[in-house]
Amino acid sequence: MNFLIENWLLILLAVSSGAMLLVPTLSGAGVGKVSANEAVRLINREKGVLVDVCEPAEYAAGHPAGAKNVPLGSLEGSKLLPSNKATPVILTCASGARSARAAGLLRKQGYEKAVSLTGGNRAWSEASLPVEKTA
Repeated sequence: MNFLIENWLLILLAVSSGAMLLVPTLSGAGVGKVSANEAVRLINREKGVLVDVCEPAEYAAGHPAGAKNVPLGSLEGSKLLPSNKATPVILTCASGARSARAAGLLRKQGYEKAVSLTGGNRAWSEASLPVEKTA
């Protein structure tokens, strides 16, 4: 008991730092979002599939190399999605807003590793990763 009284400040500091580490986890912050570097890791190490949910005209103007185009409106039931729902699916769009909605939609459909690329195609190109254009 004497230890607690003499070291109350250290104990308070330890409890508050532990709480700060738990709050993002418990609130779900950052769930389903990955950086461009993490997306590349998922593609290379876990055979992740990169899916661009932009409309065809946006996709043709520029998209991450190797990305499949499945517009957000036709995402449900698309044959371009992997049949194995345990496969990581990295979703991207111009800014990351549509891909976040798409990731949530796919997780509801059972794709447990559906994630959104934070910052979208812009973040991909800013990370100096390959971008393709189609005619």
